[in-house]
Amino acid sequence: MVYKNYINGRWSSALSEETFVKRNPANKEERIGEFPLSGTRDVNLACQAAKEALPKWRALPIPVRGEIMKRFGDLLTEHKEDLAIIETKEMGKVLKETRGDVQEGIDTAYYAFGEARRFFGHTVPSELPDKLCLTFRRPIGVAGLISPWNFPVAIPCWKLVPALLSGNTVVFKPSREAPLSATRVIELLVEAGIPGGVVNLVHGSGTTVGEAILSHPDIGVVSFTGSVETGSRIAEVCGKTLKRVSLELGGKNGQIVLSDANLDLALEGVLWGAFGTTGQRCTATSRLILEEKIYDKFFAMLVDRAEKITIGNGLNEKMQMGPLVSEKQLAKVKEYVKIGKNEGARLVIGGEQYTEGECAKGYFFAPTIFADVTPEMRIAKEEIFGPVLSVIKVKDLNEAIKVINNVSYGLSSSIYTQDINKALKARERIEAGITYINGPTIGAECHLPFGGVKNTGNGHREGGWTVYEIFTEIQTVYIDYSGKLQKAQIDTKMG
Repeated sequence: MVYKNYINGRWSSALSEETFVKRNPANKEERIGEFPLSGTRDVNLACQAAKEALPKWRALPIPVRGEIMKRFGDLLTEHKEDLAIIETKEMGKVLKETRGDVQEGIDTAYYAFGEARRFFGHTVPSELPDKLCLTFRRPIGVAGLISPWNFPVAIPCWKLVPALLSGNTVVFKPSREAPLSATRVIELLVEAGIPGGVVNLVHGSGTTVGEAILSHPDIGVVSFTGSVETGSRIAEVCGKTLKRVSLELGGKNGQIVLSDANLDLALEGVLWGAFGTTGQRCTATSRLILEEKIYDKFFAMLVDRAEKITIGNGLNEKMQMGPLVSEKQLAKVKEYVKIGKNEGARLVIGGEQYTEGECAKGYFFAPTIFADVTPEMRIAKEEIFGPVLSVIKVKDLNEAIKVINNVSYGLSSSIYTQDINKALKARERIEAGITYINGPTIGAECHLPFGGVKNTGNGHREGGWTVYEIFTEIQTVYIDYSGKLQKAQIDTKMG
């Protein structure tokens, strides 16, 4: 089937008439669809439509915009299973995970419905008599949203919903690896009541559509989730015109297991964190940091369970792990396995493409575990984005924290211990935006801030109440009803 862009309330082909084909990573012979390979002219049309729609949309009362988000949440709920199946076919992860992905979009929409009546400003006392001081949140204008493929419903909702509720209009570029999920999200937003021009969907590559969004003068804020390299480029381009920029980038997340931990619980956590979504999460557990007292026992437990993970097409409910998203990602994971071996790490299980039965048609990779990993190895420091786990032995909590902080990223972290004092000390010293105690490094909830420190981002937080700071400007208002000129900082000082 041939799909289109959505610009100014109409579905249309790219002006160039060029297209690209998206295939199922579990079976590269299966076509998901044909999508527009758009260019700068398409982005220009989308920006113009968004600019023209802005005055009417931002004038709509926020609770009314919230009602549209509520209807959007209802539609996501109604179509949850259909969307989950599309996601699984498009990017590979198993159905139980794609259902969770859609649910996160539902939760985000409903949370926004509530936030529409809690769009708080501040009322504070003035230093002068007969004077009021207030603040309001106002939309920035046209928002450029660029989303990845690994959460093709949740992350677009993380960006679209707060941007729209705040009163901005949108130009949205999804990943070329997840174009159909994005198309369905926009279709449901339109069905929910979003007026023409308020949301504009432009398919295409980052080097054309993405770059055009960054440099367009009518875009006031850009929100991006993806790699550090691309994020640095976005910050560089947007910095020239002082655009607001929110960057949610990579991670090299570690799970610490201390000797007093519930080992069965910690095992479930690392299996889910490392191999859920085939390791293709920015919050995936890619380092396991074990206290030496339980190292041998826990490592044996881990290998035994990892070898039993069922691999196959995510539409099969019996499967626990699906394919990597693309041939390019498969090649990257293979290269990192080679790097790990060359560095002297010991490959214990996996390390190769999985080609059993029908999996030979897709980009499957076996769960991979390296032992004898040292903190300075590349496989312990660089983001791989695949089912590859590096296991590191440490003497105690102090060394564990030193190791977990020994990367350029700082997104998510985890510690398993039954000692509350150790848990709280770790929370204080770990350099990460997210810390789980007795839970895996994955599992964010929509009503809490999401993001990291160091090279993981530029300080903004998606999710919860903090995401609205990305898409709004603060207006401070002074109301003087004294009937005379009052001079702040001057008339307040007597004698």
